[in-house]
Amino acid sequence: MANQKGGVGKTTTTVNVAAALALAGLSVLVVDLDPQGNASTALGVPHHSDVTSIYDVLVDGTSLSEIIQPCPDVDGLFCAPATIDLAGSEIELVSLVARETRLRRAITAYLADRDERIDYVLIDCPPSLGLLTVNAFVAADEVFIPIQCEYYALEGLSQLLKNIEMIRTHLNPTLHVSTILLTMYDARTRLSAQVADEVRTHFGSETLQSTVPRSVRVSEAPSHGQTVITYDPMSTGALAYREAAAELADRGASSGDTAAESVSPESGTGLGGAAQVDETVHSGASVPAGGPDGEDVR
Repeated sequence: MANQKGGVGKTTTTVNVAAALALAGLSVLVVDLDPQGNASTALGVPHHSDVTSIYDVLVDGTSLSEIIQPCPDVDGLFCAPATIDLAGSEIELVSLVARETRLRRAITAYLADRDERIDYVLIDCPPSLGLLTVNAFVAADEVFIPIQCEYYALEGLSQLLKNIEMIRTHLNPTLHVSTILLTMYDARTRLSAQVADEVRTHFGSETLQSTVPRSVRVSEAPSHGQTVITYDPMSTGALAYREAAAELADRGASSGDTAAESVSPESGTGLGGAAQVDETVHSGASVPAGGPDGEDVR
């Protein structure tokens, strides 16, 4: 999850998409690569200064399995937390050997050693294009870009795409932008519609049909150490993220070759159907409709 602009919903999108996928019965790992540790907070995972974190993995070579913690509210959802120590890692990484590939090696080793399969690994990047984000780009196959429906959000997108292309040329030839999600969409304003149209014109196949509206529940959830998916499952924000997760999973399933037992929508999990693709599992099905229409989205 990347966007050099702050406040566009990277962390919110990361944790809520992860929770929606995990509630469908999938196994999801969130790697918190932002020194602020907001993803760790939203998942209810301790990340104070005494906690062994992703900083120790990047700088000291600690095994990823030693730092991963389960999310207390969602089965199958795990988090590699970030602490404030990560703020200084940009400087420390400069002098280290293979500084751009340290996260990739850690994730690859963890997935190889783990007995149970991890279906999705979501990396929450900081709002910058430094070595932490470079490590994420080298470790990942796909880039998911949340875009706020405001004018300034479009200005930084070209620079982000240039950096992705540079990483693709020199460090990770498989990297590509696979998904764009429009966040903080306000149907009452013409600007949101114009930004959405502009994004869909230039990135039609990458942009999800789902949009995430402004929602007070989405903003409240982290203060309770939860995602909006568990805090208020029937709110407009929760339903929007479940729809986005289902659409993301559908795309993965469409390229799969092995069908797995589906998760029943009646169970309340929200997603169903799974297909294996190389080293990851992508799943897809429909999200049950419903929920109040009159929630305050201001």
